[in-house]
Amino acid sequence: MSDHVILLHGLWMRGFALVMLHRRLMEAGFRVHRFDYLSVAATQQRILGQIHDRMRELEQEQPGQAVHLVGHSLGGLLALRACEQEADLPPGRIVCLGSPLQGSAAARRLAGMGRGGEVMLGYNRALLEHGFEQWQGPREVGVIAGRLPIGLGVVLGQIEGEHDGTVAVAETRLPGLTDHCLVEANHTGLLFSPETARQIARFLRQGRFDRQLEQGTGNGERGA
Repeated sequence: MSDHVILLHGLWMRGFALVMLHRRLMEAGFRVHRFDYLSVAATQQRILGQIHDRMRELEQEQPGQAVHLVGHSLGGLLALRACEQEADLPPGRIVCLGSPLQGSAAARRLAGMGRGGEVMLGYNRALLEHGFEQWQGPREVGVIAGRLPIGLGVVLGQIEGEHDGTVAVAETRLPGLTDHCLVEANHTGLLFSPETARQIARFLRQGRFDRQLEQGTGNGERGA
């Protein structure tokens, strides 16, 4: 039987943004499910509870089958938070797409603009601003970062080093990751990149990215 994959969208998005990625992962042989949530209005506790419920529902359909999580931006942060401790969750891996795992400078600048900026970040403001210190959860985690510097994030100020227009590559690294790779895409474009979909499928199956697919990065990068 095919493994399940739950897709989690990012901040200010809804599930329809994941349609192309959904289709590509289905074509790769996975059973794919889009998880739609209110990224600003819903509390983190509520979102995490719904993720856990969905994972357990899928496990009941196929006991022992892997249930993977693939999250874009904020969705990746929430995937890690959901699986920090997972004694009663089904097995599986996590792939984060452009997620600021060490915290987002753009989010911190937005919050610093006043009450309006804080409201735009919603209940996940602290997670977006500060991320994690390291990953110590039981799941293998891979991160795909974009390096095409086009996006609205640059409007909020200069982004240090390579970036995807919203999140710096350095912000996507985290001690404890299993693997990390770069693709030629901007932040939103990660959802539409054929290479991103191929790398996700590779990691979910083997726990490593394919260095032959990695574009324009020389000999690639391994680990965090």
